[in-house]
Amino acid sequence: MSALRPGDITDEVIQAMDAAKRQALQKDLRALAANIRADAEGRYDSAEPGWQAGVDGRCCGSRTPPAS
Repeated sequence: MSALRPGDITDEVIQAMDAAKRQALQKDLRALAANIRADAEGRYDSAEPGWQAGVDGRCCGSRTPPAS
């Protein structure tokens, strides 16, 4: 195998590698966004955003303790 010589890697090759990296990153970000969206849809399935179905509101945020 021969060693790289100056001029072997042209600006065109560098630009192509950068474009490939950007495309891969965009694909990864789209997959991450889809996973987050699917997770959120499964978690927050009630009409009010931010609340899970069946949660009575006395958990996590109320300063008064729940009635015994």
